[in-house]
Amino acid sequence: MGILTEISENLQKGKAKIVKELVEQALNEGVDPKAILSEGMLAGMDVIGDKFKNNEVYVPEVLIAARAMNAGMELLKPRLAEAGAKAIGKVVIGTVKGDLHDIGKNLVRMMLEGKGIEVVDLGVDVSAEQFLEAFQKEDAQIVCCSALLTTTMNEMKRVVEAFVQAGLRDKATIMIGGAPVTDSYRKSIGADIYEADAASAADAAKKVLLG
Repeated sequence: MGILTEISENLQKGKAKIVKELVEQALNEGVDPKAILSEGMLAGMDVIGDKFKNNEVYVPEVLIAARAMNAGMELLKPRLAEAGAKAIGKVVIGTVKGDLHDIGKNLVRMMLEGKGIEVVDLGVDVSAEQFLEAFQKEDAQIVCCSALLTTTMNEMKRVVEAFVQAGLRDKATIMIGGAPVTDSYRKSIGADIYEADAASAADAAKKVLLG
């Protein structure tokens, strides 16, 4: 079994220490950092994402796989920067104003990172103005808004309106999600994408970024 397959398989099992050791070994053996990222780390997260979509693994497994990925990325990031590897795009993510729930948002962030996307996490209780400001400052392409409370869903509409007023609506892909959110709600507020789970959201974002 090749070392990249080993990285992928250990990442899927959430073995952070082994993933880190294998990444170090691969780098020492002269394996291209980009190959370690795409064929080892991201390939492993893709499997986890698919299994999560099919209810074969659950939130705890995703979290430990993401932790293993982060352990490997610590070593890999400086090498990728040297090799001129760029993220496929940038996403600004946050839970909308008035809502302090972050488990769903964090899952989406991990899945996005698992697709090779750079994520700027604004945290919870994020206002429409903060989403807009971060989008401009970070030169992002996608805005992801999460809500768990029906009472805070209306904030998503405010985010869309803020982008319209700023004349940036055509520059941003606005994605929404969370337990009470539906695709018909997405249509009603004029957002671009709704997905029912974190793995599908990451797939949709990747599709947008790769055009």
